[in-house]
This record gives sequence, structure tokens and C-alpha cells, in this order.
Amino acid sequence: MAILDVQHIEKHFGGTQVLRDISFSLEEGQALSIIGSSGSGKTTLLRCLNFLETPDKGVISVRGETLFDAEDTRRPSEAEIRQRRLHFGLVFQSFNLFPQYTALQNVTLARELMAKENHESRDAILKEGRELLGRMGLADRAEHYPHQLSGGQQQRVAIARALALKPDILCFDEPTSALDPELTGEVLKVIRSLAEQKTTMIIVTHEMAFARDVADQVIFMDGGVIVEQGPAREVIDHPKEERTQHFLSRFAQQ
Repeated sequence: MAILDVQHIEKHFGGTQVLRDISFSLEEGQALSIIGSSGSGKTTLLRCLNFLETPDKGVISVRGETLFDAEDTRRPSEAEIRQRRLHFGLVFQSFNLFPQYTALQNVTLARELMAKENHESRDAILKEGRELLGRMGLADRAEHYPHQLSGGQQQRVAIARALALKPDILCFDEPTSALDPELTGEVLKVIRSLAEQKTTMIIVTHEMAFARDVADQVIFMDGGVIVEQGPAREVIDHPKEERTQHFLSRFAQQ
């Protein structure tokens, strides 16, 4: 059974349709890369999956449980929406760390807020937070504040924060777009290691060589629709659709 099943998602902003009949599934342990030009709907799709936007049509299921069905007229409570979001971890383009908190506090804050209802001790949460920072290569930066960290280090803290909530699916929205080129490699190295550990991921990226080498599946979006999808190397090295070929021609040197 697929860990994620997305069926016929559509989304409008006013009179503009930004997603049209989006359907795909994702197996547990797979990495899916979503590629396409700016404005093709990639970020809106991630925001719909993370319930930061509400689709106008379609169904979203995780592990066989329907989390969203546009035909369900009952309005979910804020508590229900928060619970749905826990299935997904989202790493933003621009880190979105709390500047007043240390790296460790940023990683553990959400878990600490839920500690009582989850019957977790603060010591256990802090211990796991330090372990996650260690996995990101940041064991010695736990007590540093965001302004004391490079962009690449801040993004790795953001990845640790997303992992701390133990999501079913980890989502990245162009995780290197706000980084200087010399810092991009350190973040991609972390994502590559997560893929090797069979972390289920959806990665919106403009790094075509990275998508080809790390992802199991690739979706190419254009104009709010899925133009082509399939195994990563097959889609990127041998695209079948003319629109995909035109888009990838710009990255031929990779």
C-alpha cells in the first residue's frame, strides 16, 4: 500500500486555477522529486499536502486514512488540522527559524509543547534533539542562535526540526534556493543521507542532477498539471514529453 495517495487535487486562487487534476502516489521509503519552472504549482501542491492551503477538489490519504476529501462538507477543527499536519514535515526555502531561540530550542519547541499530551519527558526530548543536530553535523552548534549560523547550518537546523516530529513524509520546498552556491552542497549532502536511510520524502528542487541521482521518482509539472512522471533517471535522462524535453534542455550541462 502506498504511504501517500493523492487523487484529483485542484486549487484555484480567485479565477486562476493553479493545480489541475493532480494525482500520484508515494511508497514508503521512496524519495519523490517535483521539478518544473517557477509558477508551475509545485509549492502550492506542497502547501495543500501540508494543509496550509485547502484544495478545492480531490482526496489526500496517508497510510490508507483519508485526511482530506473535498466532498466532505464538514469543516475540520483547528485541532484536527494540526493533527493532519503531523503526518508531514515541511522544510521551507527560507529556514523560518525562531531568532530568539537556540538551534536546540528550535528543534525541540514543538515537541515540548506537546510533551504533556504525548507523555514525553523534557529530558528525553532534549536528548533526541541533540541527536538530530548531531545527524545534521551540528552537534557543536546546539546552543547557537540563528544569527550565529550560516545559511546552510540554519537549513540543517530546519531539517532537524521537521524530523523531530517524526512525520510520515518529509517535504522540502526548494531547500537550497536561499543559499549561496558554496552552501548548497552541505544541505544536499544531508538530504542525500536521508534518502539513503529510506526516509520518505517529497523534494521540490531545481537541482536536476541531484533529483536524478537521489530521487526514486520524478514528477514534472507545468502550468499546474503533471506533464510527466516516472522513475527519476528515466524522466530526466530520457523525457518522453516535448514540454519536459524543453524544460530539461536548460540543464543539459549537468
